Amino acid sequence: MDVLERYEPIVDDFEAFVAACERPLPSVVRVNTIKTTADRARQALADEDIAVEPCDWHPGLLRLPETQPGANWPYFHGWLHGQEEVSAVPATVLDPEPGERVWDACAAPGSKTTQLAALMDDRGLLVATDTNLGRISALRSNAERLGVTNLGITNEDARNHSLKPWAGEAYDRALVDVPCSCEGTVRKNPDTLEDWSLDHVEGTAGVQKGILTRAVQATRAGGTVVYSTCTFAPEENEAVLDHVLDAEDCAVVDYDLPLSHVDGVTEWQGEEFDPQVAAAKRIYPHHNDTGGFFCAKLEVAE
Repeated sequence: MDVLERYEPIVDDFEAFVAACERPLPSVVRVNTIKTTADRARQALADEDIAVEPCDWHPGLLRLPETQPGANWPYFHGWLHGQEEVSAVPATVLDPEPGERVWDACAAPGSKTTQLAALMDDRGLLVATDTNLGRISALRSNAERLGVTNLGITNEDARNHSLKPWAGEAYDRALVDVPCSCEGTVRKNPDTLEDWSLDHVEGTAGVQKGILTRAVQATRAGGTVVYSTCTFAPEENEAVLDHVLDAEDCAVVDYDLPLSHVDGVTEWQGEEFDPQVAAAKRIYPHHNDTGGFFCAKLEVAE
C-alpha cells in the first residue's frame, strides 16, 4: 500500500480509505434496458431465488450478495451485464439522447459502450474505438449478447481518430474513459499496485492528453465530452484536464452526482491547475463502498 501513501494529503479519512482498498469489491450487474426493464430483471432473479439489492443512485444497477453465483439465465440472455458500480458513472454523466452521434474513444471490452447504446435506445450512431484487437473481440461479443445494433467499431489509436468513415460529421458527445494506472481497481485487482511507477503514470498521462484533445476536436460546438479514469493520480486526472483546457476551446462544467465524492484538486506537489478542474468529481473507495474513480464533464465552446 506504499503507493497509496502519496495520496494522504488529498484524501479525507486516509485510514478508512486504505482499509476500504484492502476489502474485496462488491459484485454488481447492470440491467440492459435494450432487452428488458429493471423490474423484469429483478423479478427474473427473484424467481431464481437470487436476492439482489438495487444501488440507491441508479435503479438499473443491482448488487449481488457475496454468496451469489454469477451464472443465471437473465445474464446469458443479455438482460444483465457485469459492471462495477462506479464504472456506470461516465455514461450516466454523458447522458446521450436517442438518434445522436456518439463516440466511445477507448471502448473495449464494452461495458460503457453497451450502456451508452441502452441510453440511446439503440438508435443513432455509436462509434467504439480501441487499439487492441483482442479486446475488440470481447467488445463485439458483449454487444451481440446485449442486442446492440447502432454500433460501429474501429481498430485505431484514438489520438488519430478519423471522422471520414462516419460521413465526416462531428459527434454530439464523446466518452473518454482512458487507459490508466488503474489504482482505483485495487479492490478487485490486488496486484495492480505491484508494478506501479511514476514513469508509467507520467507516460500514460501523455497518451491521455492526446486522446482527450482529439475527443474535443471531434465533438461539435456545444457538444459534451466526459473524461474519466479509475486512478487516483492527479497526473492522470486534473493535470490532463489542465493541459486540454489550455490547448483547446472547451470548459469543465459541474454536474450532479448522487454518490458521495469530493471535488477535483487544484494543486498537486507544487503544480497548480486551472481552477475549473475543481468541478470534476473524485470518488474514493470508502465513500460508497466502491472502486476509485475520477470523472469530469466538458463542454466544447460554441
